[in-house]
Amino acid sequence: METIDPALLLSAYAQGLFPMADAADDPSVHWVEPRLRAILPLDGFRLSRSLKKVVTGEKFRVTTDRAFTDMVALCAEPADDRPTTWINPVIKASYDRLFRLGHAHSVECWQGGALVGGLYGVTLGRAFFGESMVSRARDASKVALAHLVARLRAGGWQLLDCQFITPHLESLGAIEIPQADYLRRLYSVLAGGAAAGGGAAGAGAGVAGLPSPPFVAGDWGALDALGAAALGEDSATGSPPGYVIAQLLTNTS
Repeated sequence: METIDPALLLSAYAQGLFPMADAADDPSVHWVEPRLRAILPLDGFRLSRSLKKVVTGEKFRVTTDRAFTDMVALCAEPADDRPTTWINPVIKASYDRLFRLGHAHSVECWQGGALVGGLYGVTLGRAFFGESMVSRARDASKVALAHLVARLRAGGWQLLDCQFITPHLESLGAIEIPQADYLRRLYSVLAGGAAAGGGAAGAGAGVAGLPSPPFVAGDWGALDALGAAALGEDSATGSPPGYVIAQLLTNTS
């Protein structure tokens, strides 16, 4: 199976680009650099009362990196509200390679042994680039995103890229900024600095040069350690109890 070289793919992310196909059956891939970019500030996730109840009520069994290939395949499946997707075989194979190299992760939601939702994305330094999310059960993608934000906060990440704004993401705290402002944030994070605040950067400010690797990485497993401490043992699900997630998301100090 043809794939995008992992080094090329990561270099593209470091420059604010990402690949897409026009359709799931389109054999070609093109690079995208949106004029406006969606991000979700990690201290700005909106945990509504109803969502908090779902998270703490353990409606789903949440795992991470247990079914990456299946998660990408689920995201690629057509649905009533999304008859076609941009995830073609080249995209699937390319991200599977990144996963095996430790540069891609998934968060999965399960009900009765069935995979009913979740998300996957790419990690580079302390930036996480969300690729796709899916729900086959009500609130599954929201719960997966809540677990992701908690994991990124626990592990020291500083930027969560959502690519394009949607009403769903906006309701959870995502904002839209110009691509130049996004690149300033991204380069700052990759260079080891902190991401800029929630608002747009000053008009007319230039974009600094692309930092060079290696980049300081976040700790994907830090949340699992918190879960083990909360339970007094290793977490059986690969993610801590919902009340731990809720505490992380409501603690903005």
